[in-house]
Amino acid sequence: MEPRQSRNPMGRLLRTYGRDHWHALALGLLASLVARVADLMPPLLLGLAVDTVLLDERAFDLPGVPTAWLPATPATQFVLVGGLVALSFLTSSVFHLLRGRALNRFAQRVQHDLRVDSYDRLQRLDSAFFDSRQTGELMSILSNDVNNLEQFLNGGVDGASRLGVMVGGIVVILLVLDASLALVALAPVPFVAYFTYRYVGIYQPTYTAVRESLADLYSRLENNLGGVRIIKTSTAETYERDRVARASWDYFEKNWAAIRISTTFFPSLRVIAGVGFVLTFLAGGLWVLQGSVAGVAGSLTVGTFVTFIFLTQTLVWPVSEFGEIINLYQRAKASARRIFDLADTQAAVRDADDAEPLQVTHGTVEYDGVSFGYGRGTVLRDVDVTVPGGTTLGIVGPTGAGKSTVVELLVRMYDPDSGAVRIDGQDLRTVTLDSLRSAVGYVSQDPFLFYGTVRENIAYARPDASEREVEDAARRANAHEFVRNLPDGYDTLVGERGVKLSGGQRQRISIARAVLADPDVFVFDEATSAVDTETELLIQQSIADLTAERTTVVIAHRLSTVRHADTIVVLDDGRVVERGTHEELLARDGLYANLWAVQAGQIDDLPPEFVARVRGRAAEIRTDGDGDEGADESTDQ
Repeated sequence: MEPRQSRNPMGRLLRTYGRDHWHALALGLLASLVARVADLMPPLLLGLAVDTVLLDERAFDLPGVPTAWLPATPATQFVLVGGLVALSFLTSSVFHLLRGRALNRFAQRVQHDLRVDSYDRLQRLDSAFFDSRQTGELMSILSNDVNNLEQFLNGGVDGASRLGVMVGGIVVILLVLDASLALVALAPVPFVAYFTYRYVGIYQPTYTAVRESLADLYSRLENNLGGVRIIKTSTAETYERDRVARASWDYFEKNWAAIRISTTFFPSLRVIAGVGFVLTFLAGGLWVLQGSVAGVAGSLTVGTFVTFIFLTQTLVWPVSEFGEIINLYQRAKASARRIFDLADTQAAVRDADDAEPLQVTHGTVEYDGVSFGYGRGTVLRDVDVTVPGGTTLGIVGPTGAGKSTVVELLVRMYDPDSGAVRIDGQDLRTVTLDSLRSAVGYVSQDPFLFYGTVRENIAYARPDASEREVEDAARRANAHEFVRNLPDGYDTLVGERGVKLSGGQRQRISIARAVLADPDVFVFDEATSAVDTETELLIQQSIADLTAERTTVVIAHRLSTVRHADTIVVLDDGRVVERGTHEELLARDGLYANLWAVQAGQIDDLPPEFVARVRGRAAEIRTDGDGDEGADESTDQ
């Protein structure tokens, strides 16, 4: 279910994730306040020294300090001012250090919590969500978008506090020192506000386009790196380089458009701020020299003029950085919206409010009038199958018949459109997902191994398993002998996705992983489809040993894998067209018998209508989770 676009994502970010770390944020902002106030002291002390010590235009005084406590001679007064300036710099340095530590801790903790929560939310979404998303897009959210928020929470919050304290403090000081000259110094502020308003309206949609383009580029790179062997064996390096170049150029153009906007905005702010400094310099200097400017009289001491010049120059920097703060904020806002849109996405397959843990007694699996489609057509039509507890069901049929969809419904990767799937009479939609998936051991046709050791991959479902339990599981999966011969045995690193092992070795480790979980129901989805005949023999032996007196569902293209099943169901076009034992189905001389003849090499004996239908089926485009065509189409984006 697609979420509504998040409103006020930055406010939600601070409410949701800043609340637990408010003490670090408060400490950082307080330290920033003290540090910025200390930064404003030297210009004031310098003006005081010029007027009272160097020019002796007024008596030496310090606000809030009794006159009796102050030194009487110009030399000692000058030394006191120098000491106070040094103290200001020391105070500023200490509190800047504290500010940096506190705000960085706040930003890093929020970044950590946000990334972990986003990943956890992502992995709990259902298969339908991932069917319509690119991996690169999701990686961009977990990486770049989270990093953008960290940059704003650190640099943006710090910049905003600096801007508020420095600008606010300087404005107050200037107004107290000389209101007329302060108005001259602050004349550019309305222009800054107008330019910022225009910038935000232009930049926000531009940066959103940048984020989308970057996600597309990441998806292309991730897709190609995952398929680099196909690229090499197809000599498609030049073709793929051109596709990456097009995706990269699209990102370049969109990013360059954003850069043109920001590089125009920032210098414009500096020009405006510089105009304010020049006006202050000219007006203040003429007031000091002549006593009036354009007929406007003013009374300004040299020391006050020096303070104005320093503070106005100081004002230029935070004002010119205002655009960068807005830039960080707009990036963070776009990233926060993407992250919270992900967080608000509702999984179609989730626990019901009153879901109870699955209670397995006999392990009987039942499909009762099940129909299902992936959105572009019906894949399963009114399927009725019962697997008594402790028996083995074999599912066979042509490519695209819906075989894999049957078992995906059993582990609730999807829910049926109509009908029900039950285990021991319990509708799977009424039980918790964790209890269901703990009860069903699933071995797919594409065994996935995580980067790590053989031991870690076998013990994935039970990280606390003992070394003996891991090795026993490997023995039952006919994997122990080859694992023992690996360079480091069970501590051998398998590489990314198990690339250092053969397909048959990966499959046997995958089976060992399922064995160690000790489920009530086993599902083998094309477990021998991509292995050689010798490995197929080992896997078939493993399946036969593991499934004794345990409910098992075996999907197979190679019919020899299921010939000893208690019941074999033949699917065609989403319907159950035949069922029985191997011998019964051969005697019926239907679709199963024809498929058996194909694998036995008896092609000349096949009926013409069967061959014609095979040709017609090969020309169809199917996206039902059971055929290669749909997989290719979904990955080539």
